[in-house]
Amino acid sequence: MKKIAISIGDLNGIGLEIALRAHDEVKKLCQPIYCINENMLGWGAALLGLDVPLDFEIRDCGKVFEIEAGVCSAEAGESSYDSFITAVALAKSNEVSGIVTLPINKESWAMAGLEYKGHTDALSDLLGCEAIMMLGCEEMFTILYTHHIPLCDVPHEIKAKKLKPFLLKVYEELGEDKIAVLGLNPHAGDNGVIGGEEEEIKKAIAKANHFLEREVFIGPLVPDMAFTKANREKFRYFVCMYHDQGLIPLKALYFDESINVSLNAGVVRTSVDHGTAFDIAYKDAHPSILSYVNAIKEAVKLANGKKLLTF
Repeated sequence: MKKIAISIGDLNGIGLEIALRAHDEVKKLCQPIYCINENMLGWGAALLGLDVPLDFEIRDCGKVFEIEAGVCSAEAGESSYDSFITAVALAKSNEVSGIVTLPINKESWAMAGLEYKGHTDALSDLLGCEAIMMLGCEEMFTILYTHHIPLCDVPHEIKAKKLKPFLLKVYEELGEDKIAVLGLNPHAGDNGVIGGEEEEIKKAIAKANHFLEREVFIGPLVPDMAFTKANREKFRYFVCMYHDQGLIPLKALYFDESINVSLNAGVVRTSVDHGTAFDIAYKDAHPSILSYVNAIKEAVKLANGKKLLTF
């Protein structure tokens, strides 16, 4: 059975509760190793009114601090980062076959003095790669060309010379023959009437397809029509120019079951596709464990060399 490192996420959020409540189901899928301070585990479980299972294997890391349900804090940010880098170290040393991350809070990371905007940025830096953020489920997934940057910076990133290698890397990772690519502007620019970024997208698509000697990438699709039922029947994979362009339709359609997968990272890393849910943390709200369990399933399948997103 594959060993999977679990980065426990922000202890002021719902990550620990999900890990504890899902443990019995997760144990059927893999051998989880939870990256968490032993004292914090006991305290958090007590606050939740839950027992720590006897077979809850941990890798002790991070400092002791005061859990404050639903509160951003530097201590919680540092703790979640320590959990993450411990999981990455386990993967780099081949002690585990993959990593599954529970949610962090980006503001807490900033308060802790961390410059990363999230797991994907940190993973890229720690492993010296250019990790690609992909989110989805069996029915549909989105691949983000840009992710955690301000919207005003997105147009400056849309250049054919940058987008073409990105598309080719996506193809290399997925091996899929029909991948939709969205435009940036309303109406995909209407041939330059509403912005010129689509010309760069067209060039990148043409050059990538020329290199592959077949029409793999289709687009640019008009963004407000890209995710219609008809298009979702044609395509399963959608390259999106920015974070919310892909995440809004995905979460509207498949919020509970969707997951996050890091492509081009050199290690297996999957994640839940939701946040810390500070509003329900430590309130006995029984948050859904479906995204987490799906992330575990996908990490195990990827570790076994199987195709992406087949849970």
